[in-house]
Amino acid sequence: MASSRSGNAPSASLDSLAEDQYFSAHPTPVDLEKHVAQAQDFINHQLTAGRRVVLVTSGGTIAPLEKQMVRFIDNFSAGTRGARSAEHFLEAGYSVIFMHRQFSLQPFSCRYSHTTDCFLDYLVEGPNGSVVVRKDDSDKMLQVLKKYREVREKNMLLFLPFVTVNDYLHLLRAVGRAMQPLGTDGLLYLAAAVSDFFVPPSQMSEHKIQSTDHAKPSGATTTENEEKKGIPDYFTSPENITSNKQLTIFLDAVPKFLANLVHTWAPRCMIVSFKLETDPDLLLEKSKTALSRYQHDLVIGNLLTTRKWEVVFITPDGQEKWIRAPAHKEGETEDRSLDRSKLPDEPAVELESLVVPAVIELHTRHIQQHST
Repeated sequence: MASSRSGNAPSASLDSLAEDQYFSAHPTPVDLEKHVAQAQDFINHQLTAGRRVVLVTSGGTIAPLEKQMVRFIDNFSAGTRGARSAEHFLEAGYSVIFMHRQFSLQPFSCRYSHTTDCFLDYLVEGPNGSVVVRKDDSDKMLQVLKKYREVREKNMLLFLPFVTVNDYLHLLRAVGRAMQPLGTDGLLYLAAAVSDFFVPPSQMSEHKIQSTDHAKPSGATTTENEEKKGIPDYFTSPENITSNKQLTIFLDAVPKFLANLVHTWAPRCMIVSFKLETDPDLLLEKSKTALSRYQHDLVIGNLLTTRKWEVVFITPDGQEKWIRAPAHKEGETEDRSLDRSKLPDEPAVELESLVVPAVIELHTRHIQQHST
């Protein structure tokens, strides 16, 4: 795998300026210092143990609409890809910093949450009022429990939560910097679905945005009324407030800091990003554009409708490699453009069990190419 990193990024000064502007204008998360200290202790332990470390980001971020948040913009991600990938990295001997959306799926427990069964359905009353796992599930759950206990006892798994896109960006920068001592033994596997748009704090309402049929004070103009309700002009237009009973929201683009991660935050680590699209005609083009723009090591592209079944690896040397899960145990599907309507509900083999070893192979090459 040839590296796409050729010295400094072409827009390094602009990236640095955008970084300074963003992080000086957006509040530091309350728990950031504690989480960074946990990450540094964890990384130091792995350095002593001689283990590779992967930062897996997982789940979606939210974009609040109010400072005292009641409403927010979210996405569909439950964190399945990240949680299951983390398990496979652990099985391969990696230590994992699992940076996840609070309450999203987590390694090992993801097998028994967000399923069609309630977790309590796995349990039954045992002898003398005890609680036990139902017989059909006990063996499988015991194996999952043993794997979880093992990695926790060996201090190979660290959980770091985030909620908002601001939480995510602050934490990613801090943990990326903390991973610098790992050098090429560090891997960043950015599977989180990060918000593309948000409302900057300077434009955000302090309080809950009132409904559009809120009474207008006598003699007040629309702008005055909006100020009294704590709703800036950024959110509303007069005609929507007074007649259409609609709320118009204008969003800014979330700054892209992948180039900063590549060139300054974790410059020797291997960096993998994901690209999700709904239009098959855009997937390869957008993936290649991202790789060229940010000069990192791998883009894993996937389509919304077939994300459980196939991904494509785009590497700096221009190669495309499709990885597909078999639809049936007897073999792998050969159809390049999968027809989701003709596939079972789940692949016969978990796609992440194929993706993670392929990433590890590239990471090993990355280490070999950058060894001194």
